Amino acid sequence: MRIIPAIDIIDGNCVRLTKGDYNTKKIYNENPLEIAKQFEASGIEHLHVVDLDGAKAQHIVNYRTLEQIASKTNLKIDFGGGLKSDEDLRIAFNSGANQITGGSIAVKDAKTFEQWISKFGAGKIILGADFYPDDTGGKIATNGWQEESTLELMPFIKDYMKKGIQYVICTDISKDGMLQGPSFDVYQNIMKEGQVVSDDGDVTHSIKLIASGGISTFEELPKLAEMGCEGVIVGKAIYENKISLKQLETFVLNN
Repeated sequence: MRIIPAIDIIDGNCVRLTKGDYNTKKIYNENPLEIAKQFEASGIEHLHVVDLDGAKAQHIVNYRTLEQIASKTNLKIDFGGGLKSDEDLRIAFNSGANQITGGSIAVKDAKTFEQWISKFGAGKIILGADFYPDDTGGKIATNGWQEESTLELMPFIKDYMKKGIQYVICTDISKDGMLQGPSFDVYQNIMKEGQVVSDDGDVTHSIKLIASGGISTFEELPKLAEMGCEGVIVGKAIYENKISLKQLETFVLNN
């Protein structure tokens, strides 16, 4: 399982929000590159970068920060936040993103998102399935988590898997930034249901699930790995010293 630290960016600063609420913004570092280099020095190979200004503006904004991190580290970066057009993707990939994450666009402009999967390949495009939990499992949220759609979590994921999506970042918004543990039950269900089966009954591909939201202790990481998660995004737990870089380094070395 890949360990993927998160760097969320507002006005060029490394910040964290609680439950996606911009009013809860806390600045942890004014230099995201400095944080990225610390991750790399600890053996981390992957990074999740979210352009929160872009999520609000509905187009890429902090690509200069992406470019700086990509050019001055060897980290493999997945980048998301407000990507809505082919031009946004061109800028993101040219600025050094290895993968991009699309959430709102997958809901509001499925045609464009499907074209991205075809054009760039399933290895480059991650489906962002961020949800508010409810009795059905969850409803997909859009626009920087400011809006809730009527789409149910599991059907949304399975529909895009049939269209070729492999990588899915799934965030329980109610847990994001709360340091109360991730949604193990939801991830367990996704792993169970997340397969595409051919008419002949053969499994053509299985989901590559990246868990996100609520990570609070190191002990949660092996549990997610045992469930079969392909990756886990860790944010506030690092910045609040609930999980140390030394612990993450040990995990990476032993897995």
